[in-house]
Amino acid sequence: MTPRRLSFIDGAKVVWISLWAAIATLIVFLPVTLAALLSTTGNLAFTLSKIWAHIMLKVTRVHPVIRGREKIDKEQSYVVISNHQSEYDILALVTTLGIQYRWIIKKELRKVPMFGYALYASRNIFIDRGDHEQAMQSIRNGLERLPRGVSVMFFAEGTRSADGSIAPFKKGGFLVALEKGLPILPVTVNGSRRILPKKSLVFTPGPIEVVVADPIDTREFSRETMQDLVDKTRKVIISHFNPSYPDT
Repeated sequence: MTPRRLSFIDGAKVVWISLWAAIATLIVFLPVTLAALLSTTGNLAFTLSKIWAHIMLKVTRVHPVIRGREKIDKEQSYVVISNHQSEYDILALVTTLGIQYRWIIKKELRKVPMFGYALYASRNIFIDRGDHEQAMQSIRNGLERLPRGVSVMFFAEGTRSADGSIAPFKKGGFLVALEKGLPILPVTVNGSRRILPKKSLVFTPGPIEVVVADPIDTREFSRETMQDLVDKTRKVIISHFNPSYPDT
């Protein structure tokens, strides 16, 4: 099948977002890297990384809004579970949640000179997606390195949605929450797929909504009832999901 040719406007959008991604990276790379190398917690590097997100949101005229942020205890570590519709989920979450958290990152990025070490020094967690047992052990080890009050973020579907629906959840984040006795913070992102669909650089300006639900206490669950925890969390996230946002 012959790929569809981009219109002039769409092509201009691709050039614009690519150009600004490069500019934003140049602006924040050195400060974030230095902060990661010098900090013992990684918190400053995470905070500085928000500059990149704010730049990209500004130049593409995307406006995240949040509901339910008052439900977050900033002194508490969480396993944050979110749906995943678009790369813009990352920008919206980083700039709205108002807490320190770390990402689960594919191990290949660890090999990038300096940048990979900066990600590691910032206490992000690298995993081998092809080896489930090794990935879980990497997550456990990474959690041991996290400062007090820092959370960890999981996109429980494992990848961005291709059709806009919320796929079944993988269990890795829930297992970690049970092992560490951490509450789960369910978060729903609405509207990001309309902003930037999967496998596209043609963006559409507009709002993204981040909805924070009540934290879920994992202490009443066990490995034997973990599927109940998965189902409960997914049900909560779906209850706030609006695939038509912001139209309805």
